Amino acid sequence: MSNGTVVNQEAVEIVKDIIKDVETAMFSTISEGGINSRPMQTQDIEFDGDLWFLTKRDTSKYAEIMANPNVNIAYVGKSYVSIRGTAEVVEDVERKKALWNAAYEKLLQTSYDDPNMILIKVNTDTAEYWETGNKTKTVKAFFKKMVGQQPEGNSDINKTVDLH
Repeated sequence: MSNGTVVNQEAVEIVKDIIKDVETAMFSTISEGGINSRPMQTQDIEFDGDLWFLTKRDTSKYAEIMANPNVNIAYVGKSYVSIRGTAEVVEDVERKKALWNAAYEKLLQTSYDDPNMILIKVNTDTAEYWETGNKTKTVKAFFKKMVGQQPEGNSDINKTVDLH
């Protein structure tokens, strides 16, 4: 990790705070043809270092995860987070039932107990975030980078954190 890496529960809390209000993330997988990204809704808002998603088994993302479990999840809201991790398929009917709602049934035209419905758990590794809530801080940091200077101290809006 670089010197800018933060390692502790505080890092997890910062990432959790940034992603809590972002309903849809861009979920990226690796295929033979390159990197594929698609919008997906994060299922477990109580972020503890893992992320959960619902999907169907008969999708390209399932096949891509089976071939290469390395994934990236990007969140864009008032600030930005890019999370790297390893995906796994989890068979847990009770968790699917707990996460399920009527909108999924209508959108996916199936029920939570459909054997084609799966849970994807992303065991997160690192996250890179950009806090942009403070407009002055953001403009100052970007300006310094544009002119080739490193923002000093806490004025830097970008950090990489270890989520372990």
